[in-house]
Amino acid sequence: MATLHGRIIDATSDAPVAAKVHILDSTGHFRSPQNHVLKVGPGRPFFYCEHHFEVNLPRGSADILVERGTEYEPLLKTVYIPSNGHLDLELPLKRWADLPSLNWYPGNTHIHYDEKEHHAHERIRLEPHVHDFNVTVVSLLQRRDLPYASNRFPLGIMTDVSTAHHVVDIGEENRHNDQPWHMGYGHVMFLRIKNVVEPVSRGSLVSEFDPDYPPLCFACDDTREQGGIVLWCHNGRGMEAPVAAALGKLDGFNLFDPFWTDLEYDIWYKLLNCGLFLPASTGSDWFVCSNNRVYVQTQGDFSYDGWIEGLQQGQTFITNGPALFLDVDGQLPGSRLTGAGQRTAHISWQSHYPLNVVELIMNGDIIHQWNYPDGTHTGEIRYDMLPETDGWVAIRCNGVARDSFDHAVYAHTSPVWFDMGRPPEQRQGDAQFFIDSIDNALDWVDRKGRYANNEQREAVTELFRRGQKVYEGFVK
Repeated sequence: MATLHGRIIDATSDAPVAAKVHILDSTGHFRSPQNHVLKVGPGRPFFYCEHHFEVNLPRGSADILVERGTEYEPLLKTVYIPSNGHLDLELPLKRWADLPSLNWYPGNTHIHYDEKEHHAHERIRLEPHVHDFNVTVVSLLQRRDLPYASNRFPLGIMTDVSTAHHVVDIGEENRHNDQPWHMGYGHVMFLRIKNVVEPVSRGSLVSEFDPDYPPLCFACDDTREQGGIVLWCHNGRGMEAPVAAALGKLDGFNLFDPFWTDLEYDIWYKLLNCGLFLPASTGSDWFVCSNNRVYVQTQGDFSYDGWIEGLQQGQTFITNGPALFLDVDGQLPGSRLTGAGQRTAHISWQSHYPLNVVELIMNGDIIHQWNYPDGTHTGEIRYDMLPETDGWVAIRCNGVARDSFDHAVYAHTSPVWFDMGRPPEQRQGDAQFFIDSIDNALDWVDRKGRYANNEQREAVTELFRRGQKVYEGFVK
């Protein structure tokens, strides 16, 4: 056996950088140093590395793959390991993009560590640097008495692991399930909070006898009162999602956290078609088990408050790698354009992995699609359109190439809005969809929900009816 000593640096600055490392030895086995934090999730195994590592390897060829975030090119190197001795290896990582230099800063707004995690503090210390996040949000949560490792952290900014450009915020996932694996009211994420919003969970997540009360909207109000922000998560799953959105309880909408299924935007598009302002965000849920991240544009240098403000204003795109940009007549996502006439969308992208499809979406429909069978890594398009109603426009892209989590690459911008004084034709049908879904929720509250008294049931019923009235106003 010989000892391989690797040193990881930024190829431009020569500064040491953190990364994750995959080593395949000559016998075809993954090798890692003892007691190192390991990647969690599908795809190739990796270990986290602050900037250097030592690992013992058998004689023969070894393949080394080094990755840092999504803006650095993966570095694949094959070296010959001698039968004994010591081998020094420098591993320079080269950027293919530098979005923070354009004031676009990445974050992951939905992370937990389970009860089996034994290196929680070391993991949370390395997470922002290995994955190149400016914002890392790890949240406490409750399901029965499971001692989740992430619940050990105190709420708020973790000053011992945060830096000027890498903020770690301990937030909260506040939630309700009908049964242990049925969504019920749904799940919401609270960021930038100082105090726990009680109850963290309700109903079957606590015990068979805990009431399905209070609704999540009440917790959202408590969060706002302490200066926190609220993100709905899991693609709008949960019967309270349309209620919370209609009543203005949400600052954003987390999609694909985690990347469980094919890309699915249906609920989000329907809510946007009802005129509800819901910027796109994303996270990875259980550990950093995907490359999912939300990029937020800020005014000037990075700060957490500025990042939150940009998220609330809708200046975002979500991605697991590609950089995707949209402006309409020079206005970024989150902007509202008024007045009739032709509009010009400026679309551009960069991607390390090839993209095969870029689509312009207006009010949930594909109005133009650009196909690249052989793949595209960079591109720029100007497209003229003539919006005739209120509504929105956004860009999405995807490719068949897969990253080291074995996930196909994708990205989606938040929308640019049009105010034309006439609702889009999709609004009535989508509003009726939510009217019907709230009817189903009210039936659940009446027949199945468990409450301590009639006052609790009536409070939930009244809340859901208030949300339903918003959608009823769109079909008259």
